[in-house]
Amino acid sequence: MSEPTGLRARKKERTRDAIGDAAVALFLERGFDRVSVNDIAAAAEISKPTLFRYFPTKEDLVLHRFADHQGEAARVVRDREPGAEPVVALHRHFRAGLDRYDPVTGLNDHPEVVAFHQLVFTTPSLAGRLTRYQLEGEGALADALGEGIQARLRAAQVLAVQRVLARTNWQKIADGRTARDVHPEAVADADLAFSQLR
Repeated sequence: MSEPTGLRARKKERTRDAIGDAAVALFLERGFDRVSVNDIAAAAEISKPTLFRYFPTKEDLVLHRFADHQGEAARVVRDREPGAEPVVALHRHFRAGLDRYDPVTGLNDHPEVVAFHQLVFTTPSLAGRLTRYQLEGEGALADALGEGIQARLRAAQVLAVQRVLARTNWQKIADGRTARDVHPEAVADADLAFSQLR
């Protein structure tokens, strides 16, 4: 008797999460370059081939946490209220993320989130993979904005603004400030940046 597809998918997702969590814990403890794929497989109690079935690269073990945000800007543009300008919808979405202290905005002071961002931003191979991931998001956003160079330029500008805002917020928190303390500045910075995009 076979398992229902939903159960199988949930089991695979739990396994994927367990592998990713084990990898990130090791990376935060030892540093990305000091952890081997064999170390991760052992910690997750799986074989190396199984690990690679879930995560094609070592970098993907870290960056899978961004998966929920893959194509997010494009979704915001596609799902915006009728008549709303794309940049206005993206601004509102980013501001809502700041108000929720969403880690993707850089405005989150949970120690594990701060350490995770430090790992990503200071490990060259992760920063490079993150750039590739962001370029994929830029392409999706450009498609949602329209055709031609105008849409591609606008997508690049919007995602550059979001990246700079998030890194600025994270740096302030990494320097020892709390998310609550940084929040008013983060909101003001976002308002200024998105107003310049308009």
